[in-house]
This record gives sequence, structure tokens and C-alpha cells, in this order.
Amino acid sequence: MSARTRVLIVDDSAVVRQIFTRELSKDPELEVIGAAPDPFVARDMIVQLKPEVITLDIEMPRMDGITFLRKLMQHYPLPVVIVSSLTREGGRLALEALEAGAVDVMHKPKSAYAADDIAIQMIDKVKAAARVSVRRRDSVAAAPVQRLSLSQTTHCVVAIGASTGGTQALQQILVALPANAPGIVIVQHMPEHFTHAFAERLNSLCAIEVKEAVSGDSVIPGRALIAPGNYHMLLRRSGARYYVDVKDGPLVSRHRPSVDVLFRSTAKVAGANAIGVILTGMGNDGAAGMLEMRQQGAVNIGQDEASCVVYGMPKEAYVCGAVDHVEPLDRIPAALLRLATKHGAAYRVGVD
Repeated sequence: MSARTRVLIVDDSAVVRQIFTRELSKDPELEVIGAAPDPFVARDMIVQLKPEVITLDIEMPRMDGITFLRKLMQHYPLPVVIVSSLTREGGRLALEALEAGAVDVMHKPKSAYAADDIAIQMIDKVKAAARVSVRRRDSVAAAPVQRLSLSQTTHCVVAIGASTGGTQALQQILVALPANAPGIVIVQHMPEHFTHAFAERLNSLCAIEVKEAVSGDSVIPGRALIAPGNYHMLLRRSGARYYVDVKDGPLVSRHRPSVDVLFRSTAKVAGANAIGVILTGMGNDGAAGMLEMRQQGAVNIGQDEASCVVYGMPKEAYVCGAVDHVEPLDRIPAALLRLATKHGAAYRVGVD
């Protein structure tokens, strides 16, 4: 990689191309080497200019972004950040793009006046993408789903935070869990509406219920709640029951939703009755909150470097002393259930 990350913008909107070029060029670590109005122009620019990261619109004339992405991943794999419209359909398409090999997703600014709202997010996502090693995508047969089983319901709370690469990591973890797994609360850095599509997708694949959280949702065994994009989520307790609050507010640790917000609330109300998990992602969101969880008696898991798309958030949590166990992604589901035995449950491995 060169001293400055070379970025190519692919978008049919001249306004978006102008905004992205201006905002990304403000960062001394980034260099916008070109902007293409469609995939055909982009193809020639990729060969000629050799970008290190691409921002890619989904809805474009001549060839849609997902078709172009699939071709790119087969013949010229590069880190791609998807730019999608802020709609439920845009969220569904963005999720399809992530499954096709995109590194991350962000929403498209509606106008030049919206630039300030997304500039931090845009720069962070491009920098994170630059650190991802993208491999050629070929069609492969789906592997059988391995699920773990609990012999009885547990009542601890699992709090999970993730960013770049987290959509795939979360899917791998949640699909492996049994229908009576501990209640789970999740912050995944994704834009508004995209989290809804992501939750619906996971709900169709998992034995547990997965839904985008709304204020007042109960955290119960067999359910995972995902913080809605652009809103913070906090764990609350009323008597013996846990539930969530979904709130607006400023960026925390450069994000909304913020993992730190979720983890700090979990430390406060769940204490030793919680298990924390920090997954792949760039930056330090979650490290301080996870340390508070550990100080209040929670046991925490950090994803290991080898299985991370970006070893940023788990590394920061480990360095500050917040992580009790470092595990590869494929061993995290079993580790979660092993820790849940503290609450009187046992598990076994099975194959569906």
C-alpha cells in the first residue's frame, strides 16, 4: 500500500462524486485518484489507475453495482465500500452486496448539505477497508450449519459489538446458537434501515429470534436484539427483567450506535451476569465499555487477529485489559455457551 490510500469513487450522481471527492481529500492519508459515473468507466479506470479502495453505488445505469461487484470479486478483487440509498430496499441490496464480498456499507448523502453528517463515517470506512485483504470470490457450495445446544435455558445477558466485517461474523455466531441461547444485545455499525434488513436476514437463518430493537423490547433467552442504525441502544433492568432503550444522541467513540454506550449500560445493570464479545472492526469503540464490564464482574471474549477482517476493536479491548478470553471466530459460539454454564446450563455440539 502507498503512503496515501488510493480511492476510486463510482457513482452515477455528480453531486455524490463531488461530495465524496471533497470530503475524502481532506484526510492526508487518502488520495482520490478518480471518479467514475458507471461500472464501464470504472473498469477502465481500475486497470489504469490501480485504486486500493473503491466506493460503489448500487443503483446505476448500464450495470447495477452488485453485478459489477460480483465481477470485480472474481477477476480483480479489491476492498469495496457500498454506498446505498437510505431506504429499506437500499438496505436489502446493501446486505446482498456484503454477501457478495463488499467490506462495508454506508448511506448515500441526499445533498451537498448532508456532507458533514457522513464525513467522519465515510473516512473511517474507507480507511478500514484499506486494511482488508480481499480474496478472489468463486462460487462455493454452502457448508452444513453446525449448531450448539443448551440443555436448559440460561438467563445471563450477552452483549456483542462489531464493525467492519461484523455482518458475516455475527451471522456465523448467531446461526450456531440454539433456540434457548442467552438473551443477546448487539451493536453493529450500520446505517439506518440497513440494520432492519440485516436483522430480518439473520432471523430467517437462525434458531433464535433476531430483530431490530425498539425501546421496551425484553432481553430474554432465545432472542437477539440489534441496535437500529443511527440510534444508541442501552440495556436497562426492571426487577429481574432486562430490556432495552433506543435513544438518539451525539456520536460516541465516533459512532451512533456506539458499542461503548451498550457495554457501559450492560456493566451498570447486569454486572457479573453478563458476557461481553468484541468482534472485528476498526477503531476503539467498545474497549472502554468492555473494561467497565470486566470491572463489574462480566467475562469478556475478544475475537482473535487471524479471524478478524480488521483487528482494531478487539485489539484495543485486549490492550486495555478488558478481554478475558481470545478466541477465533469459529470457536466463539461454543465459548459463549461454556461461559453460560456459570448460570446453570450445559451444552453439546450437534449438526443440523
